Amino acid sequence: MTDNSGSLLSSGMLWGCCDQIVDNEKYVKCVKCLKNYHYTCMSLADDYKVPAKWHCPECLCSGPKPTKSDNTPLRNISTTRGNKRQAVGSPPEAPTETALAPDDIRQLVQEAVKKEQADLLTKIIENMKSTMNQQLQPIKDQMENMEKSLAFMNLQYEDLLKEYTASKEIMKELQRENAEMKVCVSDLTSRMNQLEQQTRANNVEIQCLPEKKQENLIEIVSQLSKVVGSGIQDNDIRHCTRVAKQNASNTRPRAVVVQLASPRCRDQFLAATIKFNKSNPDNKLNSTHLGYSGPKSPIFITEHLSTTNKALHAAARIKAKEIGYQFVWVRGGRIFMRKGQESEHILVRNMDTLNKLV
Repeated sequence: MTDNSGSLLSSGMLWGCCDQIVDNEKYVKCVKCLKNYHYTCMSLADDYKVPAKWHCPECLCSGPKPTKSDNTPLRNISTTRGNKRQAVGSPPEAPTETALAPDDIRQLVQEAVKKEQADLLTKIIENMKSTMNQQLQPIKDQMENMEKSLAFMNLQYEDLLKEYTASKEIMKELQRENAEMKVCVSDLTSRMNQLEQQTRANNVEIQCLPEKKQENLIEIVSQLSKVVGSGIQDNDIRHCTRVAKQNASNTRPRAVVVQLASPRCRDQFLAATIKFNKSNPDNKLNSTHLGYSGPKSPIFITEHLSTTNKALHAAARIKAKEIGYQFVWVRGGRIFMRKGQESEHILVRNMDTLNKLV
């Protein structure tokens, strides 16, 4: 053994700290209990100067309190402490933790909560995006298909619009041509009617003349001419014939068409007939004047009108009854109307003229 500041000399020593023996390890010996203590176990620095009368912590605690002049520390702890040896079999020393203030803890908790919330929000957003993308993908596909369909329909619409524009122009042109053709047809119809009427300028039509078998129409016309006093000779009568009825159910006799030598002869025959009827208002021209037996039936001698003018004449007579016109007559193949004796006459050119009358 060495002195109380020497090195280890023998293993048969009384130790107060531990019984581990390390070669050349410094130790110190208590002068009271004579126990040895390693520098390391007592946390003494290697350059620590051991007092002449050194007491261990146990002896210091059991003995009288040292005076202030004692230079030995109360707990034998140097300000420059060395590394303390870890006890045999003890768990590894945990790192020293520094105590945190409540504000720091609160801040750490808040930061941790914020971080967790941010992470959770990020996950929620990602999940929502994924779910929405998954749910909206069919709608997106449908919208893409709709866009394609709309684009196709737009092209079709533009083509139809072009066709419609072209058709509209063609329609306008056709309408213009149709209007011109209507005017042309109307003009041609009027001209044809005039030509047809002119071909009948020499003719008169005898209506309601009773029919007989094996009748001689030329003799009958000559007899009528003598009755009314027209002065027509046999050689002025070019042709006589009965014409078919327009309405087969009509009970009236077939009309007789007489072709005379000239319009002058026709006008003489018509004028004489009108004069005869005016002179004999109670016994106008009838079948008894020709010696026909049976009931007396009136006989009418008029201008031979074309089919168009004949229909227009019939419509004018019906219209005159409806609106109260007193006179309807034919002169030179034209139809006239007059409301009263003093009224101005109206030339009936076509059905539009009748429709405008009130």
